Amino acid sequence: MTHEKLGGVVVATALPYAADPAAPAGLRVDLDRYAEHCRWLVDNGCRGVGPNGSLGEYSSLTDDERRAVARTAVDAIGSDGVVVVGVHGVGSHQARQWAERAAEDGADGVLCLPPTMYRANTTEVIGHFEQVAAVGLPVMVYNNPIDTKVDLTPEVVAEIARIDNVVAVKEFSGDVRRVLRIRELAPELEVVAGADDVVLESLLMGATGWFAGFPNVFPAESVRLFELARAGELEEARALYEPLVAAFRWDSRTEFVQAIKRGMEMVGRFGGPCRPPRGPLPPEELAALEADMRRAVDHLAARPVVA
Repeated sequence: MTHEKLGGVVVATALPYAADPAAPAGLRVDLDRYAEHCRWLVDNGCRGVGPNGSLGEYSSLTDDERRAVARTAVDAIGSDGVVVVGVHGVGSHQARQWAERAAEDGADGVLCLPPTMYRANTTEVIGHFEQVAAVGLPVMVYNNPIDTKVDLTPEVVAEIARIDNVVAVKEFSGDVRRVLRIRELAPELEVVAGADDVVLESLLMGATGWFAGFPNVFPAESVRLFELARAGELEEARALYEPLVAAFRWDSRTEFVQAIKRGMEMVGRFGGPCRPPRGPLPPEELAALEADMRRAVDHLAARPVVA
């Protein structure tokens, strides 16, 4: 059994596109810009990156694009961080195949949802993760009952944790009570905060990682928040966190990809468009997002992060 840990701040990376009439939906994956973004995140203190997650629009990519994105992240990060590749699939045979490719390409671990288009029962879910874990890479199980309609309760997570190579769970239910419950039932498993708008609460309850969206926008500040929370510096952590929460809540909305890409643009990074089915934010949602982002940006400008 592998004992590689997958904690710390690992960023679910947004994916840049360039206009190209020959590419799907007229948008080509911009691998050079993606490599630069991965490098920037690690240079700003993040432990690593997570290509091919929901934020990385994996379901809108061709198979060749999806593998190229994972390879680009591995090459960009090198030995300076970890790369945890999303291997989500409709069934265990697809997810296992993506895990095998991730292993071939030098990934440090994989992030995996239950079957993505089928409401699997517990036996089927366990079989799914057994197939992925058999590849040999450390596995972070991803509980996202909102999207998959399969809720990996703490009791189910404890069963999955018995599988060799399963080392962590990304908990995205939004119920912070689950952090302690999972720690009680599966004490060897790392609990990783999955929703940005409950990250402080999760870390204070003992989560050891943050698989995050908004560090695409605020990497150094997010790392500082993580460090303060892990050190128990509650007053300073709250002072940093509370003005960011309104922006962070967009990570738990259907339009989280568009929101985070727009947030990147508001701090001078490249965000760019999304591929279908995601379209631009409606004007009223864009205005609300920009107001939340301005509050966060103004707060950070007035209170620069000191490492």
